[in-house]
Amino acid sequence: MTSTAQRSVSESAAAHLWPHFSRLSAFATGSVPVITRGEGAHIFDENGKRYLDGLAGLFVVQAGHGRRELAAAAAAQASELAYFPLWSHVHPKAVELAERIAHEAPGDLNRVFFTTSGSEAVETAWKLAKQYFKLAGKPGKHKVISRTTAYHGTTHGALSITGVQPYRAPFEPLVPGAHKVPTTNFYRAPEHADDLEAFGVWAADQIETAIVAEGPDTVAAVFLEPVQNSGGCFTPPPGYFARVRAICDRHDVLLVSDEVICAWGRLGHAFGATRFGYQPDIITCAKGLTSGYSPLGAAIISDRLAEPFLHGDATFLHGYTFGGHPVSCAVALANLDIFDREDLYGRVRDNAAALRSTLERLHDLPIVGDVRGDGYFLAVELVKDKATKESFTDEESERILRGYVSTALFDGGLYCRTDDRGDPVIQISPPLICGQPEFDEIESVLREVLTKAVGML
Repeated sequence: MTSTAQRSVSESAAAHLWPHFSRLSAFATGSVPVITRGEGAHIFDENGKRYLDGLAGLFVVQAGHGRRELAAAAAAQASELAYFPLWSHVHPKAVELAERIAHEAPGDLNRVFFTTSGSEAVETAWKLAKQYFKLAGKPGKHKVISRTTAYHGTTHGALSITGVQPYRAPFEPLVPGAHKVPTTNFYRAPEHADDLEAFGVWAADQIETAIVAEGPDTVAAVFLEPVQNSGGCFTPPPGYFARVRAICDRHDVLLVSDEVICAWGRLGHAFGATRFGYQPDIITCAKGLTSGYSPLGAAIISDRLAEPFLHGDATFLHGYTFGGHPVSCAVALANLDIFDREDLYGRVRDNAAALRSTLERLHDLPIVGDVRGDGYFLAVELVKDKATKESFTDEESERILRGYVSTALFDGGLYCRTDDRGDPVIQISPPLICGQPEFDEIESVLREVLTKAVGML
């Protein structure tokens, strides 16, 4: 066997590494890009080529790459207490971080259950909802409602809540009881396409229709992202979440705000629920909490849901070995210090309109159908025919989006995401430290690549 020392990193990856959500066949040539360094809003490959990180890694690196204070916080904590579990004992950094998160969270979300990922946070929320209703004397309430094409994670429970059918199909049968309703994609609204508020009422009412159809005594929770990722940054119409909250209250159903992407500044606030003015029963989060410098997620839970567990021998029989890891908690605290010191939430609010208007310049290209999203979380939908909104065929999506656009953007110096889990989109979600120079750089690369893609239609 050839030793790793005799191979390039790419060749070794092709032989031994199993990448996530990637075709192994794409690695067969041993020419996979190798990213070795990050600084600010940019990443660098093994040859020293610089790329603008237009996706913040994976909606994660809020404070930017190369923040030495975050590395220092990790080293200091690892030197003092590298690991201890949150099983019947605690450690100071988890306690401090839980208090800080509770202070930031809206309403009575005062209990923090730490995980290591967003999928685990979603899994935690569903399991908690089930056990809460058993303790509340309503054991039949176990089902969940979520939206079509929405992505909520990869563990079996979270994947069941996920609405991306190609992700689900290889692993079915999944956990029973997860049901889907329409998204808030106004660009392709099946009803009230000329009235955003009426469309929002219709979309919210589909949730109530599903609850009634399944039986309110069987439905435990509704899982919604403030801005839906999969499908391309679907924003809520005015009044949508207020109506959903009222529907959940009417049927004693929990509202879970899945903010694995939207929390920690992506929308200009600590939480998307704050951005859109609604009160969840649980918030799930991860990604930006540490800016990716160490894995950490959380389910933030209301006092009402915690109350039955405060008596007798009631125990939430759930946990993770690395949930609330001391090093991750220390990094998160240092990360939130950066947010406060540099006012990253305010920076997003101040610059979000500029990012959107910069991307909207692309509307002059016939392949660009829609630009949508909120904060530093936007999508550009690509179309075959702008007038009719006709989308790509599967063959065209494979040939144009995967076969050309994705590679050409990276070759042009822009790391972002092409996505066809719904209609084909390019997602832009840069680090929160970015401003107009980075926005212009993103638009310039997109324009050059998409102009060439027009000729492939």
